[in-house]
Amino acid sequence: MAGPEGDRLIRVDMTTQTVSLDPFPEEWKIFGGRGLSAKILSAECDPQCDPLGPGNVLVMAPGVLSGTSAPTSGRISIGGKSPLTGGIKEANAGGNPAQHLMKLGFRAVIVKGQPANPEKRYGLKISAEAVEVVEADDYKGLWNYACCEKLLADAPKSASAISIGPAGEMRLRGASVACTDHEKDRHPARHAARGGLGAVMGSKGLKWVLIDPGKARLRVPADAKAMNARNKERAKEYKAGPMHVSKGTAAVIPVANVLNTLPYKNRTQGQCPDVDTLDGANIIEAFETRGGGMHGCHRGCIVRCSAIVNDAEGNYKTSGFEFETLTLLGANCAIASWDDVADLDRLCDEVGLDTIETGAAIAVLMDSGGMEWGDVEGVKKLLREISEETDLAKMIGNGAVETGKKRGHKRVPHGKGQAIPAWDPRSLKSTGVTYASGSMGADHTAGLIVNPAMPPEELARASQEIQLVNAVGDSSGFCCFFSATLDDIRRYYTMLYGEEVTREQIANQGWEILQDEWKFNERAGFTAADDVLSDCLVEEGIGPADAKFDVDAETIAAVKVRFPIRDELFLTRATG
Repeated sequence: MAGPEGDRLIRVDMTTQTVSLDPFPEEWKIFGGRGLSAKILSAECDPQCDPLGPGNVLVMAPGVLSGTSAPTSGRISIGGKSPLTGGIKEANAGGNPAQHLMKLGFRAVIVKGQPANPEKRYGLKISAEAVEVVEADDYKGLWNYACCEKLLADAPKSASAISIGPAGEMRLRGASVACTDHEKDRHPARHAARGGLGAVMGSKGLKWVLIDPGKARLRVPADAKAMNARNKERAKEYKAGPMHVSKGTAAVIPVANVLNTLPYKNRTQGQCPDVDTLDGANIIEAFETRGGGMHGCHRGCIVRCSAIVNDAEGNYKTSGFEFETLTLLGANCAIASWDDVADLDRLCDEVGLDTIETGAAIAVLMDSGGMEWGDVEGVKKLLREISEETDLAKMIGNGAVETGKKRGHKRVPHGKGQAIPAWDPRSLKSTGVTYASGSMGADHTAGLIVNPAMPPEELARASQEIQLVNAVGDSSGFCCFFSATLDDIRRYYTMLYGEEVTREQIANQGWEILQDEWKFNERAGFTAADDVLSDCLVEEGIGPADAKFDVDAETIAAVKVRFPIRDELFLTRATG
């Protein structure tokens, strides 16, 4: 298999503010995104390091297919040791940075060390001509939108940015990493949100990354004719298929409510009385009077699941407004209006916080009597106070578990210290097995299975298979909503490199990624005793069936013992 000639790794030492460029290892050729991040962290990061200390390693890795003509393949993975879970973490995002890095032949940015002066801020400029660290003290404390507006004002229109808000600079454990989208104003609305990797970036003193691809062209595959033909076929299949999500993930709200996985008031109920006013259909209807609409988060996206939301006067409010945000910041906090939740989404994007972790933390605050249920103005005030570094705002910014500790409140739904996403493990037990067994903590992007009727004997295998498929998908650059199968991905790799990638190779890659991540966590001190979910999810039932997460430890442990490969595995679609 021919190597990716000329591909390189960018290595950044933030202790000395220096950069070096290394050849990309041949043996990692079909590893990108999450898989490449796991390889780098396994080789170069001490699993027992302080996540916010100089020993942690921050990885920014585009998918293998990013920068090619493959549709909807522009995802980037941000990786490191999570300050939220204490284990390995990958969070991925759309936007244009992945495409731009790969067009320039950069397979990953690896950031180590930290400045001697924690008050200093730096930026990283990347172009075909040079890669350099520059001083960026004048960006200190800026919210993401103001930061990117300032940064991109004098940059070429082709440029994109990665940035953190004040939450990342403050090293809050719920902090996200923002990427700019490809709309004219290049909004920093695409977030690698989970696990607190924005805090890791902040601990490095790195406020932003500016990527200018200049006139760099798309990556040319070995078999361009075959890839172009497959792109057309695959786009047609997707648009005609059942996985087409052109109305956005917010349209799932009514279905989630029926399935008792629209959590209400800190998951004390699985259905929300405000389902009609939170329904994503309202967002679509508002396009007629407010403007806005559906768009793709990066060039080449055919899914177009992202909603651009305007206010009542027709002014831009937010984008990338999704189901998880409506659920955790809306229903879970008893906030009834989708319009109010859109305001909260924008505030989280501005200060740089994960909407899932933040919504869960606020629900714990409300559940413990620290704020009235549904107090949207109080929540807005709290999020604005992130920049003021008030104790209450910092508590929320550090996540749900920290909020529970500070409030003396034990009812905190989480897995490995990370808040449970919208999809409830009591209703969807196979997804709960993934939350418990997965290396990332409770994370629906590790592999979501929406099947409330799955028999207990199938849970472990189903979880293992979807985790494997999603690991490969998160390495490819494909968005999970493009619904690529293992067969799709290996065929694209074959066309890219000109030599066949077999079914066995692609399945083994997925298992290898999971093994790398589990072994990292073992070296960090995790044991089988950590593969559990909160007591409240085990002891408290929801819905008419009083469903609880009652899966035994043996079933969860079985996920880490490889099952024989089935032919059906290669037709399984990545989910999230």
